[in-house]
Amino acid sequence: MQKLNSSGTHCNTQPRDAELQLRLADSGGAGEGRENGAGRQFLPRTQEGGSVCTKRKMLVGLDVICLCVASIPFFACELKAVTPYKRGFFCGDTTITYPIVEREAITDTLLIAGGIAITGLTIALGECYRVHFLGISSRAFVQNRYVSCLYKELGSFLFGCCVCQSLTNMAKLSVGRLRPNFLTVCNITYASINCTPGNYISEVNCKQPDDKQVEEARKSFFSGHASFAMYTMLYLAFYLQARLSWRGARLVRPLVQFFLVMLAIYTGLSRISEYRHHPTDVLTGFIQGGLTAYWVIMTAVEKVRKQNLLKDYPSQWTALSESWDCCNKTRWPWVCLTIE
Repeated sequence: MQKLNSSGTHCNTQPRDAELQLRLADSGGAGEGRENGAGRQFLPRTQEGGSVCTKRKMLVGLDVICLCVASIPFFACELKAVTPYKRGFFCGDTTITYPIVEREAITDTLLIAGGIAITGLTIALGECYRVHFLGISSRAFVQNRYVSCLYKELGSFLFGCCVCQSLTNMAKLSVGRLRPNFLTVCNITYASINCTPGNYISEVNCKQPDDKQVEEARKSFFSGHASFAMYTMLYLAFYLQARLSWRGARLVRPLVQFFLVMLAIYTGLSRISEYRHHPTDVLTGFIQGGLTAYWVIMTAVEKVRKQNLLKDYPSQWTALSESWDCCNKTRWPWVCLTIE
């Protein structure tokens, strides 16, 4: 009799439990609960997904705004909105008496188009391989994983381009250092202005009818070609360090990276041989471009990648964090880029 009652009680409670579980399932499927003073209310998942999508679109718009703000100094210089500082010179200074070389080995168009095209094409091919062959996932609102990954990598690269060129143009306008061919561009000589050697000349009336050429002759420090070439090529070298992991040939990646850096160095040295920049201008440009590439890689790119690893692989994060800590303590912190 006791067994019968217990079984009967079990039969009576089972439909209630099933009904309760069904209600909970319906509530959970309809949305997620939000607690307020009147009790628990549920929002549909479609509304929640729409709000998240709207938020991410706003973040994309914020990225575009940041990109535009970072490029303001660059366009201010290119559109001649700000004139460079008019610096004087010492009479008899031979560093500004070099002739004009009409032919340029690396023109402005070739520098910008080549730097962006080579780096952008390599990133596009690398992200295509990662998405289609390695199965890389993305949490972006864009369903196309390739577009999402390409946006992240190219967005960081273009932001660094804007920062690099803006810093360069800001220095050109603020310092106003005279180029090595300034007197030739100005169409004057020390004899024509009748100055005493060693005296400082604060102002000079150039006989050059084209004022734009005279303004360009006051933008020597520092070299924009050197900084932009070093940034694009070094950024690409860092990208290959993180993405290209072909174990069969150990020297392929270092060889490609060597040619990229060599191309950047050749671009800067050509500006010295063409008498358009002083050696210190080119050296400063190399340093600025290299530091910008390192800063963008280690902050804008690797920080996001490290956060994604924490979200996607929480069980493996302990081993990864130990590798990162060990890597960051080394003399060469950019080897951390090889950790995926």
